[in-house]
Amino acid sequence: MRILVVGGGGREHAIIKKLKENEAVDTVFALPGNGGIAGDAICVAIGATDIAGITAFAVQNDIDYAVVAPDDPLVLGAVDALSAAGIPCFGPDSKAAIIEGSKIFAKDLMKKYGIPTAAYETFDSADAALAYLENAPMPAVIKADGLALGKGVIIAETRGEAFDAVRIVMRDKKFGKSGERIVIEEFLTGPEVSVLAFTDGKTVVPMASSMDHKRALDGDKGLNTGGMGTIAPNPFYTEDVADRCMREIFLPTVRAMTAEGRPFKGCLYFGLMLTENGPKVIEYNCRFGDPETQVVLPLLESDLLTVMKATTDGTLAETEVKFKKGAAACVVMASAGYPGAYEKGKPIQIPRDIADDIIVAGAALKDGHLVTSGGRVLGVTHVAPTLAEALDGAYEKVRRVSFDGAFYRRDIGARALNKKA
Repeated sequence: MRILVVGGGGREHAIIKKLKENEAVDTVFALPGNGGIAGDAICVAIGATDIAGITAFAVQNDIDYAVVAPDDPLVLGAVDALSAAGIPCFGPDSKAAIIEGSKIFAKDLMKKYGIPTAAYETFDSADAALAYLENAPMPAVIKADGLALGKGVIIAETRGEAFDAVRIVMRDKKFGKSGERIVIEEFLTGPEVSVLAFTDGKTVVPMASSMDHKRALDGDKGLNTGGMGTIAPNPFYTEDVADRCMREIFLPTVRAMTAEGRPFKGCLYFGLMLTENGPKVIEYNCRFGDPETQVVLPLLESDLLTVMKATTDGTLAETEVKFKKGAAACVVMASAGYPGAYEKGKPIQIPRDIADDIIVAGAALKDGHLVTSGGRVLGVTHVAPTLAEALDGAYEKVRRVSFDGAFYRRDIGARALNKKA
């Protein structure tokens, strides 16, 4: 089979590595891919949002199956275009991808169908939002309505910070058109859990739960990032919590989307907060999370391509989806200065014996050698029977990988280990 994967980050590298485990996969193309992905797929310099270019390439190269991984092309209709051209796809069409493309749509959907989430108000005027904040409880969460590279959420501790957030998003247009409308939410507290789920629009099969670490520095300090590491499974996500989420959140969400004429097929990501009043949805994503994918897929025992095709074909209920009982850890190695300004072009040294466990997110090839090209450069993964062993293994590999200016958090999984202790 000839497979096409749209995207060029760590998530896509993890997906490609897993797809290649299927012996029927002859060739994998990555559009655009990256320097590390080039070791596992044929990278083609077509941008992930070039829908016409992606579709033309798929047709011309007799692609048997396409996986659209990032949010932007999904919201822009990559699956719609590929499907119309006769290319079966993994991922939601644009009508369903709106569950991530518009936070206001997602919040209104949850309100309409009784899915637990934070209380909220929506605004399309900065003046109205500022007036509301005069008496709103603090802290508050301000969210740009549209996609903003994962950075469109601001947690305001004080009223002054909340005012500033509205001005930055709506008046200064930091996130462009994505911030023309905003959501102001109540601030929830409790352990956070990420749950990715396969769905064909009827059946929902959750994957192993995970825990992301967004802050740049140890002790959950520093600026928010795209994610500095992950572990799976998340010990706060017990069987009882999982059962409740399936009843109150997962199935109701998929059924609500179908009722709205927007059946969702692909990977639906549930960002959850386990509050004193039960689990609540913080956010939906219409695709695999990054870097959650880097720990969830290594635990998948079943064949990924088979499961993906079942979501496309509507046969997920008849398809085995099995996960290992162990644990996985991923430690992100980033460029000095990230998530602010950082230098590029630093040579990367990866020992051959651990190369299979290195997920490349932000690197390019220069004269045949891998060099840094992004803020988050590598994800170093390890799977083991226990979480403690998975973390020890990941950090042992991290110490063997090097590039100038590399930094990483040294406390990934610490909260999870303390929970288990």
